[in-house]
Amino acid sequence: MNIVQEEERRVAHRAPKPAKFRRAGVQSIPRWAYVLFAVLAVLVLFRTFQRGVDTLKPAQAPARPVAVAKVVAKDVPLYLDEIGTCAAYETVLVQAQVSGVIITRNFQDGSDVKKGDLLFTIDPRPFQAALDQAKAQAELDQVILKRQEDLRARKVISQQDYDTAVANAQKSQAATEAAQVNLDWCYIKSPINGRVGLRNVDVGNLVGPSTTPLVTILGLDPIYTDFTVAENDLPLVRKYLGGPNIKVQTYLQDGSIMPRTGDLYFIDNAVQPGSGTVKARGVTPNPDRALWPSEFVRVRFILDTLKNATLVPAQAVQVSQSGPFVFVVKPDNTVDLRPVKPGQRQEGDLTVVESGVKPDETVVVTGQLALAPGAKVAPQPYVPQSPGNAPQSASSKSGM
Repeated sequence: MNIVQEEERRVAHRAPKPAKFRRAGVQSIPRWAYVLFAVLAVLVLFRTFQRGVDTLKPAQAPARPVAVAKVVAKDVPLYLDEIGTCAAYETVLVQAQVSGVIITRNFQDGSDVKKGDLLFTIDPRPFQAALDQAKAQAELDQVILKRQEDLRARKVISQQDYDTAVANAQKSQAATEAAQVNLDWCYIKSPINGRVGLRNVDVGNLVGPSTTPLVTILGLDPIYTDFTVAENDLPLVRKYLGGPNIKVQTYLQDGSIMPRTGDLYFIDNAVQPGSGTVKARGVTPNPDRALWPSEFVRVRFILDTLKNATLVPAQAVQVSQSGPFVFVVKPDNTVDLRPVKPGQRQEGDLTVVESGVKPDETVVVTGQLALAPGAKVAPQPYVPQSPGNAPQSASSKSGM
């Protein structure tokens, strides 16, 4: 038994022992390597997160260049803008008062004449003869009257004879004066200062009281400016009608003459049914004859003067869905959006602002497109266009 066990022990000892299984090329990794890898991974993730946060932060926008201007206060007119026409201040149709043949013409068609200038001469010979005859008869009647006075003093004639002599003397004197008037009418003179038109007759024509006018003379200085006022504006007009500041300003559309200020002469007492307007007329100075009758003009009907009105350049007022607004530049060169209530446009490309800004504040005139409240700006002084280059905009009516 012991021999058998001993033999088995020997066989087992001699048999080859199985080798432990191990993957080729695989080595054990130290623990500190795992720790180092984890630290590096955390650092990479942190850095990546930090860059993402910096990317999401908005970049500081650079200051935007804008043109700015100060809010000013000054007196400006309250007005209505209308379209009108000019009309001659005086119109005279020169008519012959006596019948006769024209022998001279003493003016050039379209020339200026003064009151008393000779225009035409009608043949005066028949009227001179009638005057001489009337004078002779008047002298004879005066002699007869003197004789009758002597006879009456001696009570030789009756009172009736004396009265007849007095009447005849007076009648002949009146006939002499009438003959003198007819002779004077042979010399047709201008009754006004003005400009003559195209003559209707020439030398050699027979004219008289029933013939066509010889020529037309128009008085051009001053000149009437006729315009109309809409019935919707009548309450505003009536409010200031008769006030000391009401004026009528006339100018041409092309700006070739400076606006001329005159006085309101007439306003009608009824609204025209067809147009819903009221006729009005002003008297405008026209010393250089720049304004002509029937010429279309622009009329500014000044009703009053707005004292110390707040004004900004017209381009400063912008319009959004919430209404008109302006950008006001604060002392730190950031902008603030202010709602405003604009009024009428004025000369010099300015607009009245009834509320929203104060004098001496600074507003943005150009460059508002990319602005938002709080934006940083680089303000530059606004240089308005010169009057010669700026297009003349059509003025609006009162925004009241």
